[in-house]
Formats: sequence, C-alpha cells, structure tokens
Amino acid sequence: MSSRRLSSRLPVRHITSKLWAAVTVILGLLFVGALTGLTANLDPGDSAPASLPDDAESAIVQDLGTEFPGGDQLSAIAVYSREDGEPLGPEDIGAAQASAEAMAGIDLPPSAMEQLTDYEGETSIEQVSPAVPLAEEAAQAVLTLPGDINGLGLADAVSDMRDAGKENLPDGLNLQLTGPAGFAADTASAFDGANFALLGISALVVAVLLILTYRSPILWLIPLLTVAIADRAASLLVELVASFTPLQFDGSTSGIMSVLVFGAGTNYALLLISRYREELRKHEDHRKALAKATRASTSAIVSSNLTVVFALLALALALVPSYRYLGISLSIGLLVALAFALFVLPAALSLFGRKLFWPKIPKVEDEDPKAKKSGWYRVADFVSERPGKILAGMVVLLALLGTGLFGANIGLSTTEQFRTESEAADGLDTIAEYTSAGAASPLSVIAPAGSADSVAEAIGGVDGAEIQGPPTESLDGELARFTVITDSEPATSESFEEIRDLRAAVQDADPETLVGGQSAQTLDTRDATERDTLLIIPIILAVILVLLMLILRAVVAPIFLLMATTLSAVAALGAGALVSEHIFGFPALDVSVPLYSLIFLIALGIDYTVFLVLRAKEEAEIHGTNEGMSRAVGLTGGVITAAGIVLAAVFAVLGVLPLITLGQVGIVVGLGILIDTFLVRTLVVPALFNLLGDRMWWPSKPPSADGSEGSGTEDGTAPDTATTSGAADSGGATA
Repeated sequence: MSSRRLSSRLPVRHITSKLWAAVTVILGLLFVGALTGLTANLDPGDSAPASLPDDAESAIVQDLGTEFPGGDQLSAIAVYSREDGEPLGPEDIGAAQASAEAMAGIDLPPSAMEQLTDYEGETSIEQVSPAVPLAEEAAQAVLTLPGDINGLGLADAVSDMRDAGKENLPDGLNLQLTGPAGFAADTASAFDGANFALLGISALVVAVLLILTYRSPILWLIPLLTVAIADRAASLLVELVASFTPLQFDGSTSGIMSVLVFGAGTNYALLLISRYREELRKHEDHRKALAKATRASTSAIVSSNLTVVFALLALALALVPSYRYLGISLSIGLLVALAFALFVLPAALSLFGRKLFWPKIPKVEDEDPKAKKSGWYRVADFVSERPGKILAGMVVLLALLGTGLFGANIGLSTTEQFRTESEAADGLDTIAEYTSAGAASPLSVIAPAGSADSVAEAIGGVDGAEIQGPPTESLDGELARFTVITDSEPATSESFEEIRDLRAAVQDADPETLVGGQSAQTLDTRDATERDTLLIIPIILAVILVLLMLILRAVVAPIFLLMATTLSAVAALGAGALVSEHIFGFPALDVSVPLYSLIFLIALGIDYTVFLVLRAKEEAEIHGTNEGMSRAVGLTGGVITAAGIVLAAVFAVLGVLPLITLGQVGIVVGLGILIDTFLVRTLVVPALFNLLGDRMWWPSKPPSADGSEGSGTEDGTAPDTATTSGAADSGGATA
C-alpha cells in the first residue's frame, strides 16, 4: 500500500474526535487490563531460552545424559578455603563435610518444586562426593540438583543451599558454591530486580529528555505514559504468546525489549508531536491539526517500524534458539509500540488541546517557520558547497573508527560474564588457584561401550586432558561416559582448543564418540553465533534494501543509503570495542555483541535516513533534489536529533543490567546511533545527494520532474489536504 493510501485510510478523524478519543484511550487501557488477567495464572516465564542449537554435539551429549544413572542432575561444587590462606586442618575438613550435608538436607523452595511437576528423577539435593582436599589450602564437595530446575527456581534453590552451608561454618572458613548450578543460578539471580531498575531508569531518561525537548512541564507526560503502557502491554503479550508456543524469554530478553519499546515508542511520539506542533500553527482547531499531523506522520512511522520488524524477524533463521526467540519477542514489542503511537497517543493528545504545550503554546501564524531559519539548514548548505570533500572525510573517519575491530578480543570466559559479584566465578578462581581450573566444569565424553578402551587411550593422548575416575555405563549398557577435566579455565580460547583437540582424538578412535559439558556447550554456541552472524546480517541487508526500494521507489538511493548505514554500523562496532576495552576495562567483546549490535544499528540507523530522505523527496518536488535535501535537513534536524539522543540514551541504560554482554550492546548501539544521527544523517547523506543529484531517484523520474507527485507549497511545507504524502512530513518541525 502506498504512503498516501495508508495515510488516508487511518481513521484519524474518529481517533481525534472528542468522544472517540476518550473511547480509544479507554480501549488501550482495557487491552492492557485484559492481558494482565489472561497472564495472571501463567508461568512467569523466567526460564532462559536455550542458547544451544539442537543438533550441536554438546546438545546431543546433554540429551544422552539421561541414559546414565543421575544423568538428569545438575551439579554444584562447594569449595572451601580459609580467609587467611592457611592450610585446612582436620577440623576444617570436618566442618566442610557438615556444611555439605546441611546443603543436601534442605528442601527445595516452592519456586523450584513448581518446575518439577513432570520430573521423573530425584527431586531432592544430593551429596555425591564428600568434602575432600583439592590441595592443602582448599577442599571441595560435589552435590547435585534436579536437572529440570532453571531460572529463578534454580536461583532460589542455590541461594538456600548457600545459606544453609554457611550457617554453621567456623570463623575464617569460606564456602563458595560454583559449578554449572552455581553459574546458572548467579546468571538468573543477577536479573532479580534489574529489569525494574532498567524500566525506572529508562523512564527517567526519557522523561528528562522529553522535558528538555518540549520545555513544557505538562506535555512530556503524555508520550511517556503512552510508551510506558505500551511497554507493559508488549511484555504481557509476549508472555501470553510464550504460553501457547515454544517461545521463551528471560530477564535479558525482557530488558532488551523494554529498551527497544521505550526508544522506538518515544521516537514515534517525537515525530508525531513535532508535526502536530507545525499543524497547530496552521489551524485554530486542535483536533483538525492533530488529525492532519497523524495522517501526515503515519507512513514515516509505519515504514520505520516495519523496517526494524522485518530485520528482527530475520533472526528466526538463526541456529541459536535464544536469538530466534529474541527476534520474535522484539518484533511483537515494536508492533505494540506502533499501535499505541498511532491510536492511543493521538487520542490522548486530542483530549487536552493546545494547553499541553504550555508555556510555549503554538499560535496560528500566516506563515510556517522556514527551513532556512534552522541551524541545520546552514549545516546542509555547508555540505552542499563541498560535498566531495565532506563525503571523503566522513568515509575516512568512519573507516578509521571501524579499525577498532582489528585486534579486538572476541569472547568472554565464564568468569568474565558478570559485572556484579558472582560467588560461582569466585569459586572457580579458588579452584584454579589450587588445582586445574577445568575441574569446576568437567567435560563429558560419551562413546559406544565397545570402544571404551580405545577412547580412553585417545583421551590420555590429548595434552591437558585427564580422565576422572572409571567410566560410567548407561542404563542399557550400550554407552560409556568419561568425565574429563582440562587444564584451562572454562570458556576460554585455550579451553576451546583443548575441546577441539579432544573431539578430533576421540572421534579418530570411534566416529560416534561425542564430547559435551558446559565449556563444550559454550564453544558450540560460539560457533553457531558466528555462523548466524555471517548468514543473518546479509539477509537483513537484503531485506532492508528491498524495503527501501519500495518506500523510495528508487534503486540508486537505497543502495548508497544502505552502504552508508552499514559503514556507520561497522564504525560503531569498532569504536565500541575500543571504548569497552580501554575505558570500561572489559577484557573482550562477547561473541554475541557483533550480531546484536549490527542488527540494531543497521535496522534503527536506516530509520532516520528514511525520515530524512522522504522529506527530501517531498521538498525536491518544488525545489529540486539538492535544495530539497538541504531544506529537509533544516526541517527535520531538530526532531531527528532529539529522537537519536533519546534512543542512544535509552540503549545506554542497558549498562545497568548485570551481564557485561548487554552493557556492551548498549555501548555499541548508543555510539552507533549518535554516529548515525550527527554524521551520517547530517553530513554523509546530504553529500551523497548533492554529488549524485537526480540520479539518486533512478529509475523513477526526479520528483521535480513530475508535478503530479508534488505535495509541497511555496515554502516547502505540506499542503493542507488529506492526501498529502505524510511520510516525509513527520519531521516537519524541530522538536
């Protein structure tokens, strides 16, 4: 559907009428209330989405684990050491054993038991090895929990174990509960309360920026409340969808969705209210002005929204399940934000009229503010005088920023994932200090029982690998499982090399032999993420290119615009790597950061370009391509800049979350949005249009060559008609 048809079909006159405005707002609130009721008795959805592809070698090992006695259990390692670093005495070993028994003696909390409704294994905590010395200065005991416990249920269970284990320890003796259960629990509990903080800080950031933008003590409340309600509706809707589908989400998914809904929803509000302010200078009746503003803004907002939604849906092709679920969840959130922006927000604005803008209430004027009064026009005029030099300089600058990727470390180890204190990470460090770091996260090697001897010999020939105890036989006697520890810290590049060497060796002995365990799962997830990045990013670029061609009805402009946005995204990734390492002191970028960041940067970055170029196309109908672009920069500069700052600030709020990965995504995306707002949209895009001129619209005729498509007036603003091409007009006035 064309922009004009889309704009004309939106029932804005009904939405903004006195009666239907109130009805629309009430319906929006009832929608949220209905979702609240429907989700009241659902599982809260705190289980983490699977990050391991179903066909990964370690995933198969995990599934085969149920064929062995106790194979469906999750292990926890209790590490004991003295604060003063002195050797443990007999009384310390005795206290450690009593501590382990106390942990094994507790009942699982209700949140954990709720997850075991259909669990057929042991539903209690068991101690599978006594407290034995690792070295003179440390001892460990191994316990197991039911394997079906996850998320907050696991976090509660491990917290109770830690409390019970530490309760009667003598002074000076420390307990650190680590291992797979400890790390999973720390990851889940790290989000306890974090999303509330994220939501609160996001709302505060948006409120402050809206107040600074509108300079009104009243106006900022309407978009903020609308976006906040939309965020709540999106979370509830995703939870409802998850209850009927395999879709899963956890704290990180919910946090990213809130950031995206707040950022995108606020952007839509800025664009709509900017156009509303402009129309109030033309019409005495605020409802008529709002109807025209909504109609004029619809196409730009819808084009922006669907561009990001289609880009996110490309994640459905990912190997990693958590990426697939994230893409679907975020798409749902953005569609909810779109609905609230186009229906609830205009209705709410219409209920209050001009007084919302107090103290700077727009008055009806004979003429609208001219683009040439804007400082942004002067910037565009500066670019138009020297487009080649500006473009060359910006390309060099962005390329230099992108070089930050060269030499950047990619991949965080298990202990490097947390910004907050993690007892599991501290326990792993203690184990590494006194023995092999790999002891806290052993590997599982499963082989056909008939090949057990040859596989054991192959394991013994791998440097750094050591078999712990005799192999375990499966319940049917067909398989043998070896527990293997390595010298390297889990989830490091060194441990990955050892796993690859181990896999090669044992599969030479028997091709059906498989290697799994926590570190192997991390390696398989990393490999799948790298594959997903190489597959999905080109698909997203192709999807956005097609959408741009449909929106702009051109071929040349979309190609160059996408190239500019991609270069900007790479520059942001390079700059983010440098900032992450040298300012925040993070040891590396997480392996998932490039994929997340490129998706958000390319999809969101193209939004502002769409807003600008659609307005430039409209202005070109009267003033020609070059002058039209300058006027478009002048007319949209304020609102697009405000929108970019809001979105960058909201993504930066991801830094309050406890996992380094999300903080790094916030850093990279925040930097990228600022680069796109101030460099690409302001300098690169105008330079491209000034250099190529009318050729940018090929194969369509230049807008100025087809007067039938014109919608501008003498001063470049949209005419007062219901059929205006409002896609570009959404940025009609500065914020």
